[in-house]
Amino acid sequence: MIWFNQMLQGVLLGGYYALIACGLSFMFSVMRIINLAHGSLAILAAFLLFTLAKTFGIHPILGLAIVLPVMALLGWLLQRAVLERSARGGQLVPVLSTFGLAIVIDNLLFQAYGADTRSLTPYVGSLSYDSWGLPGGIFVGKLAVITFVTAVALLGGLQLFLSSTRLGQAIRATAEDPDTVGLIGIDARTVNATAAAIAMVTVGIAGAFLGMRASFNPYAGGQQLIFAFEAAIIGGAGSLWGTLIGGVVLGVAQSIGAKIHSQGFLIAGHAVFLAIVFVRLFLGPQTYRIRAAFGMGK
Repeated sequence: MIWFNQMLQGVLLGGYYALIACGLSFMFSVMRIINLAHGSLAILAAFLLFTLAKTFGIHPILGLAIVLPVMALLGWLLQRAVLERSARGGQLVPVLSTFGLAIVIDNLLFQAYGADTRSLTPYVGSLSYDSWGLPGGIFVGKLAVITFVTAVALLGGLQLFLSSTRLGQAIRATAEDPDTVGLIGIDARTVNATAAAIAMVTVGIAGAFLGMRASFNPYAGGQQLIFAFEAAIIGGAGSLWGTLIGGVVLGVAQSIGAKIHSQGFLIAGHAVFLAIVFVRLFLGPQTYRIRAAFGMGK
């Protein structure tokens, strides 16, 4: 029962990792861009919600009604002013551009808020520590369950959006061939800017749950980027449902690692990530040859 509890807590933790990785995976799947400012932008959203809560007494969940449009606008401007221009210089330039953007955001937040840690937990009442009791003496946090459900709903909603709406299909078509979609009346620039805005909305939601479940500081974005990157890669870069699986695998590995050793939380997660990467590196080509031999393609 103890190990079951550890795995259950790991699955719920994986919901947060899937949530923080959602925007990173979405941007890669539709624009083939790895946004290294992803974690810093999530921290920015958390600080915006903190400011609304502290200054105006706005509950963080209600504050999303203000912060999410701001994040969407920021995503639109990011695509038009930075990513679109840097993409003309090759695949490496957008990565370097977002890395520089992360440094700028981190230092601006430091100038505005100082080095002290902040949290949204004082502004969400008992939600941060309330739990539900299950048979066998197992307790699950309400916030953890809400986070997991939000991750599933968000990833499922994005998948449905991409497959069932005209805008979603335009985004998918632009991702496949941005140079040709103009022949069928699709403005690739507008579609990519819209996709970036959607990605930033998911980042804003992730920032809210980050602030409600833990503390954060201006330089916490790098750690969140690592978690998001590992979850996205474990589940398969660019796969939305794979992101959920990757987040759960990472969360379970960390939870079990923490049970085995006091310092095993991060080590176990990194070890599983590296193991999966090496397996794909060594077995990927062999798997492709086997599938090709049987006429299965990629």
